[in-house]
Amino acid sequence: MSLRTRLLCLAIALVATGLLAAGAVVNTALHGYLESRVDARLQTTAQIAARVTPPPGMESPQNVRVLSSFEDTTVSYVDDAGVPRNTFDSTTAAPGGGPRLPELDRNAVLDRAGQPFTVPARDGDHSWRVVALTRPDQSLEPADRPAGNGSVIVATSLDEVDRTVHKTRTVSLTAGGTLLAVLALVGWFAVRSGLRPLTRIEETAEAITSGDFSHRIPETAGAQTEVGRLTTCLNRMLDQIDTAFRARAEAESRMRRFFADASHELRTPLVGIKGYTDLYRMGASQTREETDHIMTRIAEESERLTRLVGDMLLLARLDEAAQDTAVGTGPAPAFRLERAPMDLRTLAADALHDVRALDPARPVTLTGPGGGRPATAPTPADEERLRQVVTNLVGNAVAHSPGGTPIRIGVGVKDRLAVLEVADRGPGLSPEERQRVFERFYRADASRSRATGAGAGLGLSIVHSLVTAHGGDIELDTAPGEGCTFRVRLALLEPMD
Repeated sequence: MSLRTRLLCLAIALVATGLLAAGAVVNTALHGYLESRVDARLQTTAQIAARVTPPPGMESPQNVRVLSSFEDTTVSYVDDAGVPRNTFDSTTAAPGGGPRLPELDRNAVLDRAGQPFTVPARDGDHSWRVVALTRPDQSLEPADRPAGNGSVIVATSLDEVDRTVHKTRTVSLTAGGTLLAVLALVGWFAVRSGLRPLTRIEETAEAITSGDFSHRIPETAGAQTEVGRLTTCLNRMLDQIDTAFRARAEAESRMRRFFADASHELRTPLVGIKGYTDLYRMGASQTREETDHIMTRIAEESERLTRLVGDMLLLARLDEAAQDTAVGTGPAPAFRLERAPMDLRTLAADALHDVRALDPARPVTLTGPGGGRPATAPTPADEERLRQVVTNLVGNAVAHSPGGTPIRIGVGVKDRLAVLEVADRGPGLSPEERQRVFERFYRADASRSRATGAGAGLGLSIVHSLVTAHGGDIELDTAPGEGCTFRVRLALLEPMD
């Protein structure tokens, strides 16, 4: 059976048990109460009848006829041996033919001590209540009254008591059955309404099973109730599952794009190497100059392939280190930073010379962060890796801005952080390009030259990963037509005490 059916059956069973128990108690108490009233009347009647002396004949005196005129009441006089002498009945026929009295001699009457007892009817399923008392001699004083005057037996039918109790039992059962039917109907709707949150949980589970991970359970119950707490916990769990699935899908998507881009980028130099090799094998080089040209092109493509593979290996090691740091195991053994106190101003000065070497005609200035005078910026870092960061930023600025466009290199301390900036006055990036600029193999201008390793779209990814590995961050301020400013921020070296 379903949960709601079991709950309903359990509730109805408990209510039915309670009603039956209450009905049994009420009927037992009512029967006892009515029987006690009958006993009180019997004892009073028997005490009066014991003091009345009936005549020897069947005619009873007026007072005895009055006593026996009570409905379904009989008064019998017996001698000490229990032999009936006179019996006076009511004018109506006794139910069941009257009581079936046992032999009541004087000793038996004395043994019962005037306590009422129950006997069956002569020919029926009725019951009679009986009281037997010995009769004293009324002509003598109480102290001189001898034994031997017989006994009086007064019996009253319990038919009225039984009918009352039976009627009460019938009414109780009818009312209880009707009440159970009403409670079952109301309980069905109440249980159904109370279990509606579980139905919503079931519907949510089915929706999630079908692939809709955004489905959530409506929070209709109070936060302090069991269902409310269960709903909150399940929704929190579903949020985590949804986030995990989204992260996995994004990781798989990035991995597919990475392999596709990596395969394409690796294929380009390999095709070049194979093409020039085939030309050489086919004898296309007839002179020393042609052979040298082919060998030079093979060497350039090999160098490009080497840089590309080196960049990919570096990113893989950085990813491994970042993952191990996230789970609390520290940097991976495959990649370690050789941290030492250094000054970013040294890297900025070297970057200034790099720009002049790459493009002597391009104006370049050295300033502080955002302008002003350059300043020292001490930080604990791996100088070799930070030189790689600055080299990539400078190469990116030269490659993505027209010749003659000014470049500014800023260095100093800002907001208690060591800052190094590389800014150009190039075409800038759109908001969409700005969000993806640090993605691997992403190129804002897919048609630009791929003559260098940076042309593969890995330079800024390496910059971002290396800066993050140092515990810093990199900001990009850009807008279409306003150039780009890459700002590296690292922890400031604390002075020694």
